[in-house]
Amino acid sequence: MNKTKRKIFETSMKLFAEKGYDATSIEEITATVGVAKGTLYYHFSSKEEIFNFLVEEGMKLLKNSIEIKTAKKESYMDKIRAVVLIQIKVIVKYENLISIVLSQIWGTDARSKTCKGYVFEYIKTIEKIVEEGIKRGEIIDLDPEIIATEVFGLTCSSLIYKMKRGEEIDVQKLFTEMDKTVIKMLKK
Repeated sequence: MNKTKRKIFETSMKLFAEKGYDATSIEEITATVGVAKGTLYYHFSSKEEIFNFLVEEGMKLLKNSIEIKTAKKESYMDKIRAVVLIQIKVIVKYENLISIVLSQIWGTDARSKTCKGYVFEYIKTIEKIVEEGIKRGEIIDLDPEIIATEVFGLTCSSLIYKMKRGEEIDVQKLFTEMDKTVIKMLKK
């Protein structure tokens, strides 16, 4: 991604997270980036395309990170731990992206459906890990879809914890607490 496209991408993400998609205009994006509308339209055909690109790239980053890290783990409990740690890291580092995705999944419009699709696809990645862990006798025999959704929801709650604290959070400390409380309950 070239420098201008990255700047449009990052600025849009910040504005969408702070103001919401509908309250953010193309004019505001171009003014904040410091480019002409034509330059923006050279990279993206519309605000909707910027949004879709942002969500697609962000969720792809999360999913790819999980697949790379879990492939290196032998134990399925270690794979779940890797999922939780990576999710916390991504949520903290890309808070704006996660805020956008979570804020958009509740509706029935095209953006909501897009966000739901990516979130559900990602949860399916976790679900497959859980299913294999159950088959191997490492994870308790419960509904893999529910467990995967709980793991996703648990880590998303890190944003609420961060807002409540009003400061940066210690990722390793948060992960350790989650590991000692919730993750260990999955072990068979």
